[in-house]
Amino acid sequence: MKARSLVFDLFGDYLRYRGGEVRLRALVALMGCFDIPEPTVRVVVARLRKEGWLASRREGRETVYALSDSAWALLDEGRDRIFRRAAGPWDGQWRMVIYSVPETERALREQLRKKLAWFGFGPVSASVWLSPHERLDDVRATFADEPAVRLELFRSRSAGDASDRDIAARAWDLDGLDRDYRVLLDTYRPRLPRYRAGTPAGADALVERMRLVHDYRHFPFRDPDLPPDLLPADWSGRRAHETFLEAHGLLRPPAEAWVDALLGEGARPAAS
Repeated sequence: MKARSLVFDLFGDYLRYRGGEVRLRALVALMGCFDIPEPTVRVVVARLRKEGWLASRREGRETVYALSDSAWALLDEGRDRIFRRAAGPWDGQWRMVIYSVPETERALREQLRKKLAWFGFGPVSASVWLSPHERLDDVRATFADEPAVRLELFRSRSAGDASDRDIAARAWDLDGLDRDYRVLLDTYRPRLPRYRAGTPAGADALVERMRLVHDYRHFPFRDPDLPPDLLPADWSGRRAHETFLEAHGLLRPPAEAWVDALLGEGARPAAS
């Protein structure tokens, strides 16, 4: 787990519910649970502040850090994708994006593709991406201020169920994604009985919970959250998401108790 990502995760899962800010010495103590030394923490927060992701203020002789508005917006968007899944039946319509970007704007083209993937779109050709979800307005709004990006947005239907499943199989690597979900299930499902019994505790619970988030967080970038109609038989994604939510919830009480004790003292509490 990288120190930079940990700062965002600590704010998202813990600090936002405890005033949304943290003294530097308390953040150093939190990061110390992950064996990240104080000099590294200081370098990371300085960079995040310079990049506009962190704001700081002085409180006596101490520095207090909080996420900037743009950082909170990014964090909330990511949290929504990690913890929520689309509900309700599919209306059978594909949302299609056809784009063109000048060859001289390769970085912008790559940014566009990453954002389309984040919104749950998949490519059926180099410049034609589609999704079963109603997110065309998100795409339009994201690139409204980019005159170099030309977008054509459509809604359409295929010839039928077989065509829909074929489109989904071509637009996304569902087999590879399913294999990776099974690895996550094989890792965390056997641990659920221990979590239910209250193990681990203390700093170990915090580290375990953060590692769980770290292991799961890359899936929303890859998983378009397709309706059941479009998924292979015995799809592992839903079971993996349910396991993630259960494990995350079971580890919450001991992890939060440790964080509360640590923030109350501003330093690492005695081992329990």
